[in-house]
Amino acid sequence: MSNRAETLKRILDESQRHYAAYVLFNQALADHLGIHPTDLQCVALLDLESGAVSTGEIARLTGLTPGSATRLVDRLEKAELVVRHADPADRRRALVTLAPSARKRIAAAWETPGTAFGEVLERYEDAELDVIADYLHRAADVGRAQAERLAGGDA
Repeated sequence: MSNRAETLKRILDESQRHYAAYVLFNQALADHLGIHPTDLQCVALLDLESGAVSTGEIARLTGLTPGSATRLVDRLEKAELVVRHADPADRRRALVTLAPSARKRIAAAWETPGTAFGEVLERYEDAELDVIADYLHRAADVGRAQAERLAGGDA
């Protein structure tokens, strides 16, 4: 096997380990916060958004059906993690934002893991960090596309 083939295999193998470890971490963090892992992922995604999003956008971000996304927002609102606002452009539509107290709660829970992940990244040069960021962005795009393909019933 060539050096490139060995390196590609190593990356794919390590990616599988990374995904498995991240699923375990996500579950542990959700348990620590007393919420469901899907709820945690939604909260994390909302934290990345620059403003309010619709429930339909939450469905798109999380891969949930619109009905499941509505139930997710209901749970998050009950847990005081999000706030619903009427859309000023369409009063029939609700927009969702992360509750300020939730942002503080999630930030506190992320403090130790964030430091640990940051320490790993500190070992890399700026050019290497650019490659890592590019890979993660492209891999996330592939992951979303494959999730959509599988959800659509394609094999």
